[in-house]
Amino acid sequence: MAAAAVDSAMEVVPAQAEEAAPEATGLSCLVNLPGEVLEYILCSGSLTAGDIGRVSSTCRRLRELCQSSGKVWKEQFRVRWPSLMKHYSPTDYVNWLEEYKVRQKAGLEARKIVASFSKRFFSEHVPCNGFSDIENLEGPEIFFEDELVCILNMEGRKALTWKYYAKKILYYLRQQKILNNLKAFLQQPDDYESYLEGAVYIDQYCNPLSDISLKDIQAQIDSIVELVCKTLRGINSRHPSLAFKAGESSMIMEIELQSQVLDAMNYVLYDQLKFKGNRMDYYNALNLYMHQVLIRRTGIPISMSLLYLTVARQLGVPLEPVNFPSHFLLRWCQGAEGATLDIFDYIYIDAFGKGKQLTVKECEYLIGQHVTAALYGVVNVKKVLQRMVGNLLSLGKREGIDQSYQLLRDSLDLYLAMYPDQVQLLLLQARLYFHLGIWPEKVLDILQHIQTLDPGQHGAVGYLVQHTLEHIERKKEEVGVEVKLRSHEKHRDVCYSIGLIMKHKRYGYNCVIYGWDPTCMMGHEWIRNMNVHSLPHGHHQPFYNVLVEDGSCRYAAQENLEYNVEPQEISHPDVGRYFSEFTGTHYIPNAELEIRYPEDLESVYETVQNIYSAKKENVE
Repeated sequence: MAAAAVDSAMEVVPAQAEEAAPEATGLSCLVNLPGEVLEYILCSGSLTAGDIGRVSSTCRRLRELCQSSGKVWKEQFRVRWPSLMKHYSPTDYVNWLEEYKVRQKAGLEARKIVASFSKRFFSEHVPCNGFSDIENLEGPEIFFEDELVCILNMEGRKALTWKYYAKKILYYLRQQKILNNLKAFLQQPDDYESYLEGAVYIDQYCNPLSDISLKDIQAQIDSIVELVCKTLRGINSRHPSLAFKAGESSMIMEIELQSQVLDAMNYVLYDQLKFKGNRMDYYNALNLYMHQVLIRRTGIPISMSLLYLTVARQLGVPLEPVNFPSHFLLRWCQGAEGATLDIFDYIYIDAFGKGKQLTVKECEYLIGQHVTAALYGVVNVKKVLQRMVGNLLSLGKREGIDQSYQLLRDSLDLYLAMYPDQVQLLLLQARLYFHLGIWPEKVLDILQHIQTLDPGQHGAVGYLVQHTLEHIERKKEEVGVEVKLRSHEKHRDVCYSIGLIMKHKRYGYNCVIYGWDPTCMMGHEWIRNMNVHSLPHGHHQPFYNVLVEDGSCRYAAQENLEYNVEPQEISHPDVGRYFSEFTGTHYIPNAELEIRYPEDLESVYETVQNIYSAKKENVE
């Protein structure tokens, strides 16, 4: 049903036929209208692309008005796909009819691929080569991405499986593009100092579904610069920074003039705009994403320093980044140009601490330890990005065991893009994929690379190689789909069905059932660790696979579950993998899950009728 609803949105544009004579009186009157009026009617929004194609074939005048590069087809394209218009320049010649056809074809291809993913990858994580069909598509990539976004933005609680796989595909496509851009960025010479650009690539990679661009972030920083200039004008109306034009990189050499800029910056950032270091929620990944720093007006030392540094440099103050241990800082030179300088010729700025200016001794007091002079030195863009990604890596390792470890996976990708031969991180990546049971072929490639880099890792590598090969062999031995019929004698004790919204009696969490077993199918160690034997019915009772509202997947005993009398949607990232729709009382399984539990849907309808309809009658 979802597929039919989705496909119906894709209208076929008829080919423009040879013109016909305008015999009808109404048409004769129409073509005699002024061109501007006819164009207005054709662009009014009431006509579809098919209508325009048919209208243009009626006579020469209408055909000329509907020319492929004209306003009528441009309006058709704009109304259908408004988000794509930003990719076109007003001065470019565009064949809008051809663009419409190419975009429409890309949409049909996108939907075809999305529809195939559930059948192909329901039983496993989408493998590395699972996206090969997408990478080989013809036509502009932005058209394909736009169709995926359209699927994600479909209203209502339907087409959940379409949205699930559209999100996965879009995530993959954008991350691949961003990673390639980052690698190209890292090839720039060491004197290329676009710290903000590098930070935005990190932000984009970790948030590929968000609309984040360097242009938008730079525009927000430019607005901060304008506010600083307004304040600076009150301090010194003839300050040279006020004459800077956008994009200029001139530097002011006089210390007094630099100081005036920093005073104005501190007032605007910390007093007027209320930026501050996030001491209350320091270990939050949002503190490292520049678009979130600007939205929430808070961050940690390195992100606050990059914002401060970017604003200062645009106003002519040559601050430099210092990779100080435990607390990222900026340094401001106080020595004469060309003189031999040491660490005492600088003032150190704590952007996290409201722009406070520190001496060397105060820097050491800030972190509570003495450090060598080398740690006061300036660092290049790559080192700054390494520290940012290192922070994300540390946060990723803190994620709970039931999560997807997406932050850890993303930060490992970023770190290894900068330093591809880091053996310990490669080993961590291989262990992570092995733990998650994904991409076994890629695990073997990583392990082979580790063995080449460091033969001394043969113990850890050998263990993972052996178990990964066993995993691959087990997958090959799997035959067919296991079908579970409720009517079978061995399933007579199963009370609940897939798609029902349940509540855990002991822990109180809400969840949805996506699978069940007539008895506990876990190993003896899991049964012992989870203290299953202490349950009244032990492990000889049905157990259910459930998606929990906190994002975890659990295996719950039947006696611990009960109907949720106030059913609600379960906010779990994998809901769409198993279900196609939420009705308000229960989830409807998608085609692949229904094949595995063919008799459950009827049972769900009976339960919903008995539980929720009875409750409604009692309330009335």
